[in-house]
Amino acid sequence: MCDPERGWSLSFSGCGFLASYHIGVTCCLSDRAPRLLRDARMFFGASSGALHCVAFLAGMSPHLSLQIIMDLCRSARSRNIGIFHPSFSAGRSIRENLHRHLPANVHQLISGKMFISLTRVSDGENVLVSDFQSKDEVVDALLCSSFIPFYVGLIPPSFRGVRYVDGGVSNNMPFFDAKTTITVSPFYGECDICPKALSTNFLYMDFTKLSVRLCSENVYLMLRALFPPDLKVLGALCLQGYLDAVRFLEEKALSEAVKHRDGYMSKICNFLPIKVMSYVMLPCTLPVEYTIAVIQRIVTWLPDIPDDIQWLQQMTSQICSRVMTRLLPTSSLNGDKQETATCLLPGCGNLLAGTVEWDSR
Repeated sequence: MCDPERGWSLSFSGCGFLASYHIGVTCCLSDRAPRLLRDARMFFGASSGALHCVAFLAGMSPHLSLQIIMDLCRSARSRNIGIFHPSFSAGRSIRENLHRHLPANVHQLISGKMFISLTRVSDGENVLVSDFQSKDEVVDALLCSSFIPFYVGLIPPSFRGVRYVDGGVSNNMPFFDAKTTITVSPFYGECDICPKALSTNFLYMDFTKLSVRLCSENVYLMLRALFPPDLKVLGALCLQGYLDAVRFLEEKALSEAVKHRDGYMSKICNFLPIKVMSYVMLPCTLPVEYTIAVIQRIVTWLPDIPDDIQWLQQMTSQICSRVMTRLLPTSSLNGDKQETATCLLPGCGNLLAGTVEWDSR
């Protein structure tokens, strides 16, 4: 993805109030790999991801960006009904902060380098804008990209006379070339920089071109993205972004090191006597390698064993109920009732478990 010849880009997903994660990622890259930010050809962003990229390219300090997010969350949480209070307006707060903190020449700093994702109201198509003639146009584009219908307001804002809404509605992870773009998201998924879940659940959902894992952690994060979290959560997200970026850099450095050695190692391993010896030793080495791999998988699986066993029990119960219903047609009515109850109870259990988890967080 970081091709010195073709160059590379960075894309930041929309994530609402979770934008402190992006700040943590950018701080890590600035500290440990400033070249990734300095020499990036293009930046992409949707909604809060676009706000973060523009603030960074305009030279706004990470501390100021984090303070703006914290003030916005504090303002919403101080009201009785939060974001739904009539006196709270996210759009107005964003506009005021953009006009106050962005420099007058911001359109010159980001034109041709920053691509903001918008969703056109007339046909629902995604539009990427990167050419700006004034600071006001930059502010208008950012307001359009952050406008969630019925959540921020009823009437969508306009950019150059055309109505647009949140870019995340049509494309929450914009880019041109997936192979040369470093993707960043605070949601558990398949982005280059994102939280990694230690789970045996490999189910993913494509949410407006952003691949996210189907897990309870993402449900919690999506709720926090729409409803402002506690300031401690914002701080934890910022730290999480920093640590995830560190892991990405370490993995990238490791892969580059292996790639460097690959030429010599492949020549040695392809040497005929070495290949013959490896096959001769296979009956001795294979059981050891297999045992180590099984132990590693079991250790990784340990935190999820209770949930997985419960799921297996539920599925076994449902299968048995259906088999009994087919084998005993005379009691099909009772079987149907039993199957319905069996199907409903696990769902209620999962719902209660999720509620307890949200409350604990």
